[in-house]
Amino acid sequence: MGLLVFMRNLLLALCLFLVLGFLYYSAWKLHLLRWEDSNSVVLSFDSVGHTIGSGRRERKTVAIVLPLSSPSHLAADPGKDRAQKEPTETMAAPGPAIPKYDKLGFLLNLDSKLPPELASKYANFSEGVCKPGYASALMTVIFPKFSKPAPMFLDDSFRKWARIRDFVPPFGIKGQDNLIKAILSATKDYRLTPALDSLSCRRCIIVGNGGVLANKSLGLKIDDYDVVVRLNSAPVKGFEKDVGGKTTLRITYPEGAIQKMEQYEKDSLFVLAGFKWQDFKWLKYIVYKEKVSASDGFWKSVATRVPREPHEIRILNPYFIQEAAFSFIGLPFNNGLMGRGSWTHNIQREKEFLRKLVKARVITDLTSGI
Repeated sequence: MGLLVFMRNLLLALCLFLVLGFLYYSAWKLHLLRWEDSNSVVLSFDSVGHTIGSGRRERKTVAIVLPLSSPSHLAADPGKDRAQKEPTETMAAPGPAIPKYDKLGFLLNLDSKLPPELASKYANFSEGVCKPGYASALMTVIFPKFSKPAPMFLDDSFRKWARIRDFVPPFGIKGQDNLIKAILSATKDYRLTPALDSLSCRRCIIVGNGGVLANKSLGLKIDDYDVVVRLNSAPVKGFEKDVGGKTTLRITYPEGAIQKMEQYEKDSLFVLAGFKWQDFKWLKYIVYKEKVSASDGFWKSVATRVPREPHEIRILNPYFIQEAAFSFIGLPFNNGLMGRGSWTHNIQREKEFLRKLVKARVITDLTSGI
């Protein structure tokens, strides 16, 4: 049971990393432009299910010909002609294939067969069945540094995490202790729903708001996933045929949040991705149902109310934003900007990261939009 819980949590970590990678890719105008409320979805992927496979390439055996002859001073019989030795062919013993990785630590050969250990473990699973631990195991194969050392959402132990304590948003919580403590004292819940926590295997899909799913009729397929994650104000009502009607998590920040109450789904968790200190202040207003001040430093109008009770609100752990940006995408870590909260996107690297995961079949791009 303990192993299943560990693998389940590892899968959730993978899902979160992919959410953030996609958030970088689909929302790169975060601090510059308004989000468009288009009737669309950019990327969908299965983080646990059946479209996964990778492996290692076998090394070829090389035949080496070594001509051997006896030196004259080693002749066994001085009175006779020196013995002549025919050339012999020696086969080099095949050694284990040595995987090669790029500078970020990703396996270079991403499109080969499934590793034998995974192929054997999941051999009896039929196509389409959720396979516990499958995606996280494959992610570890193509990126050995992959791990989940932190909870998905901030909880009352958030001060203990040194990795986020020393950095300001979006990569940490420096300077936000009092605000976060006040928020968590009201929400009191730091996990997924009990129904989702009880599942030993979960299939996850990320739904964006870029337009590529229009007229593709993938709504039913999207709703078949256990966890449906939508970003910012990605619309649902009126577009269910293409984007589905189910929402498990809606991850957003103040400027990206839905402003019309009637557009919110009824049963999703509202998750803040805090990119600046004002975002945490805004969430405190929302949780305590206080008046949001227009002069709080937002770059566009923000929602003044969110139809959620405190126990339905979460704070995304900044660790995952930090890990996605610097380990997966490869943005400069110590360039003097990180600690001051100044950061930027690298669209090409973000796209390359998502393409790696698609090529290795860790995720599935349902729309071929990457």
